[in-house]
Amino acid sequence: MSENYDVIIAGCGAAGLYAAINLPSELKILILCKRELSLCNSSLAQGGIAGVYNSPTDNIQYHQNDTLIAGSFKNNVDAVHTLVSEAAQDIEHIINLGVEFDKNPDGSYHRTLEGGHSHHRIFHHADATGKEITSTLLENVRTLKNVTIMENTIMCGVKQTSTGYSAFLRLPDESYLTCNCHFMILATGGIGRVYQFTTNSAIATGDGITFAYEMGAKIKNLSYVQFHPTAFNNRKTRECFLISEAVRGEGAYLLNCHKERFMQNYDERLELAPRDVVSHAIILESRKQNSNDFYLDISYKDSDFLKKRFPMIYNNLLEQGYDLTKEPVPIFPCQHYLMGGIDVDSNSMTSLPNLYACGECSHTGVHGSNRLASNSLLEALVFSRHAAQDIASKINSAPKDFEEAQFDAHIGNPRIPKGVRTETRKIMQNSHFVIPDKNAAAEGFERVKEILDDLRNGGYYVDADYVLAKSIVTVAYIILGEMIQ
Repeated sequence: MSENYDVIIAGCGAAGLYAAINLPSELKILILCKRELSLCNSSLAQGGIAGVYNSPTDNIQYHQNDTLIAGSFKNNVDAVHTLVSEAAQDIEHIINLGVEFDKNPDGSYHRTLEGGHSHHRIFHHADATGKEITSTLLENVRTLKNVTIMENTIMCGVKQTSTGYSAFLRLPDESYLTCNCHFMILATGGIGRVYQFTTNSAIATGDGITFAYEMGAKIKNLSYVQFHPTAFNNRKTRECFLISEAVRGEGAYLLNCHKERFMQNYDERLELAPRDVVSHAIILESRKQNSNDFYLDISYKDSDFLKKRFPMIYNNLLEQGYDLTKEPVPIFPCQHYLMGGIDVDSNSMTSLPNLYACGECSHTGVHGSNRLASNSLLEALVFSRHAAQDIASKINSAPKDFEEAQFDAHIGNPRIPKGVRTETRKIMQNSHFVIPDKNAAAEGFERVKEILDDLRNGGYYVDADYVLAKSIVTVAYIILGEMIQ
């Protein structure tokens, strides 16, 4: 059983949805959603979307400089210029699509400040900007008659064909379907579930990166992993609740185990230094104090202001037993974002023809070795639009027929051994956290290689557990391999 499409988009976050909106309406498009539609990293983005738009004091050069500084000048300068210079058109577009950003009493847009930014340029919807953007984009996509959305559908494999690509899908009823296309966009998000603790949603297992890697696409800088300094520290759940950078932007202090500020000992920008600097400082301070107890404190601010500015954060912390307006909140760094990924050009095309990658799974080069706060949603919009425009320019030369690749689900074969993901996550947490340990990485790499060889060659039943485990192990293999080179 098979179906044919002009374009298959794997992922239903900001990048995947915005690509669909920008593709020509005459194309037959399939969007694959691994879990429920609301579950994606984009929807978890709290802080906002950075961009110079109708600002009397800010300009794109300032935004570009801030991005380069945060990325330790390891950024692709041309990609950064594209990002900052085209921000206004995509911010305006999503506003026209219905996205509502917070406004000042005079009707102008309220723009906040976050770590690493020299100007107030972050548009936001309270502290749930990602949810506002993705839900609005989804509403618009649902009106498009040329787009089909398959929810709770696992992409189990992808193969290149003479006419494009074939995707092997496991449907909600546990049956299998092959879908063929001339163009494919991978917008599968990040890799957070490769770690024991992450701010990412459950879908972030690096599937798109794995499929691209298996087909021979170039993967670049996968070891550029960002650890957010202020995740809520309960250490009871794998998915750690993020306390947005914007809280520090509004004046929150970082405190050590003695409830003393310490950032002055590490960086003149204090709490508003870029994320990698702050995370690094916390780890050094933890070693100095021999304690992992750290806190974020903004209780000196007006309580009504905090409840209005950070309603989601306030309520979520209250459920955990902490009142943001009255007391310091326990925090500690954890995995947050991936700056590397599937290497793409200025049109988001990978090293394989007509295979595109957008959003967190891609490597555009805009982030360098550390992402500037609130540049991720902007990158997802700008470069997914580029992908859509490039596909539109090529569609008339696409083949008229569809070749179909063959896949084997190994139905009836044994399932993978228990504990594969747990062991891999422990290896990654120990070897590639804020301050990497090369000796642990070298040892971990050998073990991960053994696990991956077994998954690839063991003939295991291809179910969801197999797909997610293979993705996690593959990503760990690439990261650790980069580290020990």
